[in-house]
Amino acid sequence: MSGLQDVFAACRAEDRAALIGYLPAGYPTVAGSKELLDGMLSGTGDAPGCDLVEIGIPFSDPVIDGPTIQAASDTALRAGFRVRDLFDVVSSVAEAGKHAVVMTYWNPVHQYGPERFARDLAAAGGLGVITPDLVPDEAEDWIAASDAHGIDRIFLVAPSSTEQRLAMTAKASSGFVYATSVMGVTGARDSVGSAAAGLVRRTRAHTDLPIGVGLGVRTPEHAAEVAGFADGVIVGSAFVNRAEADGVAGVRELAAELGRGVRSR
Repeated sequence: MSGLQDVFAACRAEDRAALIGYLPAGYPTVAGSKELLDGMLSGTGDAPGCDLVEIGIPFSDPVIDGPTIQAASDTALRAGFRVRDLFDVVSSVAEAGKHAVVMTYWNPVHQYGPERFARDLAAAGGLGVITPDLVPDEAEDWIAASDAHGIDRIFLVAPSSTEQRLAMTAKASSGFVYATSVMGVTGARDSVGSAAAGLVRRTRAHTDLPIGVGLGVRTPEHAAEVAGFADGVIVGSAFVNRAEADGVAGVRELAAELGRGVRSR
């Protein structure tokens, strides 16, 4: 059983979905991102925080990032973030006994070297990688490297995915499948995409892997809604917004609020 399987199994044992929070590494600084991630994972004294964090690699040419995450990534890059800093941030999570995956566009991994990236991430205690712009039929090098170092591969499915694409993506994935609730870029929204539940149902026909839903979740009510049909509730822009406004205390409070949401479905 992989580390990610353990995370989802523990949540299933509590009859709930996993809460997964996103933050770019190096935002607002490398040290600052460690503190924010710790707050997201800790929650508050009366409510647990995230079960898993996605640690993003800031990138200068994003594909699906909305303005909130683009601005946070730009802040990290201007502060001097380098890919090697990612492994330090991941290590800080793993050394605290918590769980982390990485979300990254393919270019930074390609430039770093897929085998080297998988090796260094495994050494840092990372559990998997989400690659939003890499499709399974173009991922031969990454599949080989991740298999060699025991890193889970998390590919994305979307409401527009055909049944053939869903089957291919599910077969190539491990850890969990990332289902995007809407078409378009990331960002907090007023409601969860209406296609999300249907996409999860369609994806389940092709895999026994957990399915996490992201893009647009920002409130406890959203979290409860998504937890009613998905195995994981993924929150990104809302955490970045709260970090910008209220720092570590803010992300602790949001993690606790969302944690209560996934437990109240």
